[in-house]
Amino acid sequence: MTEINIKSRLALKTASVLGVFALSAAALAGCAATSTETEATESETSAAATTTPGGCELGPEQEGDLTLKLGTALPLTGNLAFLGPPEEAGVALAIKDINEAGKGITIEATLGDSGDTDNKAYDTEIPRLLNAGVEAVVGAASSGTSLQFIDRLVAECVIQFSPANTSAALTTYEDKGLYFRTAPSDVLQGEVLGNLIAEDGHQKISMIVLNDSYGTGLAEFVTAAFTAAGGEVLAAPTYNTGDTNFSSQIAEALAGGPDAIVLITFDEVRTIVPELVAQFPGNKLYFVDGNLTNYSPEKDGFPAGTLEGAKGTYPGVNESKIGDFIKRMDENWQAEGNAPLELNAYGPESYDAVVLLALAALEARSTEGANMSVKLQEVSGGSGNGQKCTSFAECADIINAGGTADYDGPSGNVTFNELGDPTDGNILIQQFDGNNVPVTIRG
Repeated sequence: MTEINIKSRLALKTASVLGVFALSAAALAGCAATSTETEATESETSAAATTTPGGCELGPEQEGDLTLKLGTALPLTGNLAFLGPPEEAGVALAIKDINEAGKGITIEATLGDSGDTDNKAYDTEIPRLLNAGVEAVVGAASSGTSLQFIDRLVAECVIQFSPANTSAALTTYEDKGLYFRTAPSDVLQGEVLGNLIAEDGHQKISMIVLNDSYGTGLAEFVTAAFTAAGGEVLAAPTYNTGDTNFSSQIAEALAGGPDAIVLITFDEVRTIVPELVAQFPGNKLYFVDGNLTNYSPEKDGFPAGTLEGAKGTYPGVNESKIGDFIKRMDENWQAEGNAPLELNAYGPESYDAVVLLALAALEARSTEGANMSVKLQEVSGGSGNGQKCTSFAECADIINAGGTADYDGPSGNVTFNELGDPTDGNILIQQFDGNNVPVTIRG
């Protein structure tokens, strides 16, 4: 198998500060200016010590053991509901591991539903989470959904930490330094997918695209990579969340006679595929992380063979490399009264999100969102030259002994840049078997 690990090429924001100093010829005026400047400098230093770079007020260090109030806004309903169970399972296992470790912090969780931009579950769930006093929210899975409530969390200086958002629009969003994610930007997935299609010998493609920041952004990056490789994008019709009829988009995608069709969708693909494969070979379809899942007949999917040979890309770690973790996550999930996991996508990323939040709280000696936010880059290894560690307990011991921890978890080498994005990421390439189940072939 081939490892595809691409360093992020996202440009970091840079800031420059221009100092202007005026000198007076009069000695008395000069003394007055110096006094004023000193007072201003002291005021600025005091402000810097009590607020985050984004302006959220830092609380004092907390004495004794810490209790972190954590919320989730994961897709229990909506067009990404199939990702809800593995993400919730990752969160559940992390909470169990942290609470059982006895390292000076306990997590109290309030679970919530993000829904999607059609049912808008977040409109009631986010206020409920804030009323519960959460200092960080894990979610949403959909970038478009996250963008619907990020401002509400930022306004309260609450951290938003997504295990699955990939839209590049979130990289430079004005989030006061409170937004983080463990999934890499779609700049990476788009490059891999565009090059994969070209490597497979296709010269002309069409796309059917979800009209939100995730869909249109990923389509843009696929287009850039595919055209750079000499290919041509014939059409890229869009649709909106909640649409149920896709005949016009299918007709537009087929009109130019494409060699392959890329489906940048969520669960709507269940409606699109039957109509599309009646007119186009199923093995010439390409999927993305928003729809790459089990479509076997046993799972109320498509007839056997419908998607055999079709491919797709998914940001994540090869599950064969973290088999013990996947087993523990599923066993814990079932022990809590749930059905066995059918999918593990973004479970490791959800686990790491919770562990990183707990480590940041230990490092900050505070469970306030603002205080944790200024330590998340450090405990991820993005700053501070910390000591490598691969479990919450191991990292917590380093922190509690006065050291600096650099956590790497089941989702990989999580290292945040200044914008809260991971600086590298792994993109899996999967192919559907004869039972319409995606199997990793590279990554």
